[in-house]
Amino acid sequence: MQHLPEDWQRALVIVAHPDDIEYGVAAAVARWTGQGKDVRYLLVTSGEAGIAGMPPAEAGPLRESEERAAAAIVGVSEVHFLGHPDGRIEANPALRRDLAAAIRRHRPELVVSGHFGPTWAPGIVNSADHRAVGRAALDAVSDAGNEWIFPEITDTPPWTARWAAVAVPAGATHAVDVTATVGAAEASLAEHRRYLEALSPEPVADQVRAVVTMTTGPLEGFGAERAVGFELYTFTG
Repeated sequence: MQHLPEDWQRALVIVAHPDDIEYGVAAAVARWTGQGKDVRYLLVTSGEAGIAGMPPAEAGPLRESEERAAAAIVGVSEVHFLGHPDGRIEANPALRRDLAAAIRRHRPELVVSGHFGPTWAPGIVNSADHRAVGRAALDAVSDAGNEWIFPEITDTPPWTARWAAVAVPAGATHAVDVTATVGAAEASLAEHRRYLEALSPEPVADQVRAVVTMTTGPLEGFGAERAVGFELYTFTG
């Protein structure tokens, strides 16, 4: 298990919904911003279909607000939303184009995205949105560096990131030591209070502690008390 490279200055984190980053990755983000790195968030949806009993027109702005507050806890000030429909994201060239355009605008050296496998564990299905966004984000890293695939985004010059890191629940090739930033990750997730209250009757603090403990545990072969695991992909221009 190798350390994820940290010889970079700017990263773009791409996920489907508000709260996706806070389920583990935020602990790594807190470490990176603490090193003075520039980390930015890109959310494909506003999570407007995520709160039972709350209409999307009300839930979307609330969840955007919770995400901005969560980002601020870990040192992220740039949070952008693409406005694709929550729960109905299509894994198609239009999504790749939007993500490639964002990568060109932000010009990250590292692109971070979430697990896009079919399941989280045996019998636990990953969401359709996660699968669509994760796959498209990885493809968009290549698309952003190609001047011909999406000629409609030529207002920004091509950009090739050095790496893409996909947070994974198992089978990680690289990891980030987050032992010192677990507290920040818990505080970040706790900002999604209304969403968490709708998910479970358990106290928000208990939910937060359980989630962050599960997603930032020790990893075999990696010498850290708490860590976040990734699959790392390398790109060349």
